Order: sequence, then C-alpha cells, then structure tokens
Amino acid sequence: MLGKILSGGEDELVKEERRVLARLRTALVRFDAAPEHQQALDRSIEQLDELFLLVIVGEFNSGKSAFINALVGAAVAAEGVTPTTAQINVLQHGDTPARTVREAHLHVITAPAEILREIHIVDTPGTNAIIREHEAITAEFVPRSDLVLFVTSADRPFTETERAFLEQVRGWGKKIVVVINKIDILESSAQVDEVRAFVADNARTLLGFSPEIFPVSARLAFRAKQGDPAAWAASRFEALERYIRETLDSPGRIRLKLLNPLGVGAALTERHAAAVKERAALLKGDFATLDEVESQLAVYQADLMRDFGFRISDIDRILLEMEKRGHEFFDDTMRIGRVMDLLNRSRVQQGFEQHVVGEAPQEIERKVSELVDWLVDADLRQWQDVTRHLAERRRQYRDRIIGETDSGRFLSDRSRLLEAVNRESQKVIDSFDRRKEARELADDARNAVAAAAAVSAGGVGLGAIVTIAATTAAADVTGIIMASVIAAIGFFILPAKRDRAKEQMRRKIADVRQRLSDALHDQFAREIQRSGDRIRESIAPYSRFVRAEGEKLQTTEQELRAIGAELASLRARIDKQAA
Repeated sequence: MLGKILSGGEDELVKEERRVLARLRTALVRFDAAPEHQQALDRSIEQLDELFLLVIVGEFNSGKSAFINALVGAAVAAEGVTPTTAQINVLQHGDTPARTVREAHLHVITAPAEILREIHIVDTPGTNAIIREHEAITAEFVPRSDLVLFVTSADRPFTETERAFLEQVRGWGKKIVVVINKIDILESSAQVDEVRAFVADNARTLLGFSPEIFPVSARLAFRAKQGDPAAWAASRFEALERYIRETLDSPGRIRLKLLNPLGVGAALTERHAAAVKERAALLKGDFATLDEVESQLAVYQADLMRDFGFRISDIDRILLEMEKRGHEFFDDTMRIGRVMDLLNRSRVQQGFEQHVVGEAPQEIERKVSELVDWLVDADLRQWQDVTRHLAERRRQYRDRIIGETDSGRFLSDRSRLLEAVNRESQKVIDSFDRRKEARELADDARNAVAAAAAVSAGGVGLGAIVTIAATTAAADVTGIIMASVIAAIGFFILPAKRDRAKEQMRRKIADVRQRLSDALHDQFAREIQRSGDRIRESIAPYSRFVRAEGEKLQTTEQELRAIGAELASLRARIDKQAA
C-alpha cells in the first residue's frame, strides 16, 4: 500500500529500514526477549504495508467515541456513560456501514467517510477499563499506531491512570497529540486556558517534550456536522482537523509511517540494552562468586598441601629413624666379635626386626590415621564454605529480582541452576559420612603403600604392610650378611667387602623409606586435588551458564549498539529528506 506513493529515495529507505529491523528481530530472538516485544516489532514492520493508523486512546469516560463520531462525521462508534468499547474497532472506508468480526478482540467497521479513504482510525477500550483485559488490548495495539490521539476530559484532565498509560505510549516513541474533550462543560475561555495549561505542564514533565494540545467539544462538532453550523466555532474542532490534514498530507504521512517502526525499534533497542546491562550487573556478581570460590579452593588446596607437608614429615621422620637404626644395627652386627651370631640367619633377622623396625609400623599407622581425620574434616569444612557462598548469592539474587518479569528464560535458568547447585552441595554435606570417608581414604592410603612396597594388601592394616615391607628388607640384609660371612676370611680381611655390604644394606633401607614416603605423599596429594575437583564439578553447570551468558551478553550489547546507531542514522536521513 505504501509502495504506491513512495519515491525512489523513499523506497530505498524502506528497504534499509526493513533490513535493520530484521536484524533487531534476530537480536531479540537470540536474547530471549519477551514474546510481546518480539510481536510488537513484527507488527511494527508489518504496518509499513498498511494504511496510516490513527489510534485514539483515553479513559472510557473521556468521550473517545463521541470524538471519533465527530471526526468521521457519522455515528460509527457507540456512546454511553459506561464502557462501551470492549475490543479494538478499526474504522475503514466502505460504501455502506458494516461491522465485521476479524478476531475475538478486533472488529472492522466500515463507513462512507472521506477521511477513511487514506487512513484507518482505531478506537480502543478505555485505559481505566474495569476489565483489565480490555486495557491490555489497548496497550498491545499502541505499537502498531502511526499517530496517537490521546483524549482526556476537561472535567477530569490528566488522571493518574492516564499518566500511567501515557508512560507506556512514550516508551514506544510514538508521536502523540493530546485532545482535551468536553470543553463545552466549562463556563469560560479562561477555564479552558487553565485546563490547557495544566495538561501542557504535566504532559511536558511526563513525556519530556511539549505535544500538540487541542481543546475541543466533540459533542458540538458532531452536532455541527449533522446540520447545526452555529455549533462549529464553539467546538474549536477546526484547528484540530486542519492539523490532522496538514500532518497527514502525503509527505507528512509517509514521514510518520517510516518513523514509527523506527521509534518502536529504538524503544526496543534501548529497553533491551538496559536489560543487557541489568543482566551483566547480575552476572558480575556471579563471576565474582565463582572467582571467589575458585580462589578459595586454590588457597584451600595450597594450605592443605603446606600443612600436609608438615604432617607427612612426621612419617618421614619415623622412616628416617628406622633407617638410622638400621645403619647402627649393621655397624654393631658386622663385627669380628659376632661372627657366630652372623652365621645364625634367623637370629640376625629377628634382631633386625626388633631393633630396627621396632614400633615404626604402629607409629606410621597412627600418624596416617591422624592425617586421614585431618583431611576428611578439612574436606567437609570446604564443602560447607562453598555452600555458604552459593546460598548467600542465591539470597542476594532472590532479593534483587523481586518484581522483574522481563528477563524470561535467563532468570528462570539462572535461578534453577543456583537452586540445583546449592541443593546438590547441601546434599553432599547432609549425607557426609565421616567414618565412611575416613575408611575409604585410609584404604586408599594402605593400598598405595602396599603397591609401592610390592606387598599384597589383602585384609591387613597399614602397620602390617609397613612391617612386611621392612622385614623383607631385613631378609635382604640378612642375605647380604650371610653372603659376606660365607665368603670366608676375606670378609674380615678386606674392609672393602664390609663397606660394600653396608652400602647395599643402606640402599635397601633407604629404598623402603622412599617408597613408603612417596606412596603416602602421592596418595594424599591426589586426595587433596580430588576434593577440589569434586567441588568444581558440582558447580560446573552454574559456572558454564554464567560464562556462556557473559559471552552472549557481550555479543548482544555490541549488536544492539550497532543497531541503535543504524536506527538513529535512518531517522536522520528520513528527517533530512522530509525537510
């Protein structure tokens, strides 16, 4: 419809406008914008193919229907003292009056009025309708309008419900004209001027600009058009009709038609750019929480490793003392005065076990048990600390989003993930079986030591495994001693033979100590790392969501900024072409 009256330059503007608005639509879909906002943009794009839409809004008792009848010059809208419009009525030109129900809340009324040949007039339910669904219908239709005529009553100008509704209209960037109806009930022109000044001040404060304001009497104007010309001057309708004619001449109508989708696009761009900032601010706290948890885990693991180093040193000390006793035992045993003892292999081995091994296995088992208890308690404390962090973030989040309804799936997904992560973390704490955890950790340490010492763990304890490993070394040492003795007199004649045997014994004992120490160190280091990894894994869904949304918001913010610049450039080109 619009294409029939467009010039070549205007046609290019329409194509460019469609491209930019389609780009905005894609950005809104990617951003999970509210369905009503996506629909508003779709309808705004569609209106480029429709006749000019002049939308009439106002409270149900402001005389909207009377005003429409006066504008058209025929009784096309029902009038009454109670709400009479329960749906959108679109007035179109037709040779005969008729009413067609197009949708449940959309009726098309045809009338043979000249003004309807090039424009459509839209009659809406009152903004203060008792049935809130009617008010929602009006608010939904406003984004489709090209020009909004806001009708207020001279006896109740600019009510609170009118202010609230005008704020919604303002948000869509529509051109607004204010009509003060029923001036015939005022006693003088001074009162009319007083009401006009009141409306002008409030409209300027609310809208941020001074709209055109026309005080009229729709009742007198309709009477004049029905055959009483004396009422025309008093109606003051001439100025309003002249303004509408001049505004809606072909160039002016085209300009408004092109600008209105841009206004809707700009409003949506600004609204969602603000939503991006709000989400980014919310995610900033999430990033801080995740960084704090990660930092806490890093410190926790570093502290555990440091404390573990002190605690494992006690076990190293026990093994080193055992090694030292082995050296002393060797020096005391491999002497000429004890040749007969050296020939008794079982006596040497028994002495080694008694004087060298001694209570070391029991001491090691006790120290490892203490180490296990310490690590299990530390693990539980760390889970509790992380859960407290997440619970606090969830509380802050819940306090912050009260009343927010415009963020759709983002808030839903984020809330669900916070709840789930917090719930799973709390479940770990509630089900934490300290005995079971300690038993499993102790078993892991025992098996690691057994594997390092090449001993079958079976059902024996850690102390037994250490004893077996040490006495195996004792058997090896006894073998070295016996080999040296059987080598005959050379053992006593050649000190080098004894030194070689002593060195082999030192290596055996040192090897046992090193293998046991390394096995314990490696196992507990893995447990410390595993503890942190379990916590990281538990919050991974929340972490992935936050980081993915952060990247998405950054991309959307850049896209909306570029779209906003393109919309502003298009508006400037349209204004320049119309000048």
